[in-house]
Amino acid sequence: MNETIICVVGNVATQPVYRELANGPSARFRLAVTSRYLDREKNVWTDGHTNFFTVWANRQLATNAAASLNVGEPVVVQGRLKVRTDVREGQSWTSADIDAMAIGHDLARGTSAFRRPNRQESAASPPQSEPNWETTGESSDTAAQQEPEPAVMT
Repeated sequence: MNETIICVVGNVATQPVYRELANGPSARFRLAVTSRYLDREKNVWTDGHTNFFTVWANRQLATNAAASLNVGEPVVVQGRLKVRTDVREGQSWTSADIDAMAIGHDLARGTSAFRRPNRQESAASPPQSEPNWETTGESSDTAAQQEPEPAVMT
């Protein structure tokens, strides 16, 4: 309930690593976020500090991210921020991870073509015809007594 939700704009720094786990697909990649500021003395935009985040995606988001993202591409990531501190070989390490809820290309810096993943249709459910939404001006009793026209399948 008390989670830190963030939205981060940056570049994919490493190729997504995709894995099939027992509880479903998982993918991770590193995201580089560099601040930019206007140096008023030189009147030029200058790169500031770069922060790196490990972005974790699960289930369908993991599958789509692994198939869609490449190193260097600008992305927008929204998710839960997880800051972790570990002690490794006597040194304290801090990492910032994002448990992604949404990932997309940053369209302010380029174009993208959206494609839905192919979903396998269930063979058990027959195709359903479209209902006839047109009204003919007849009373509802007369319309209910008439047999509907058969649907034309193409």
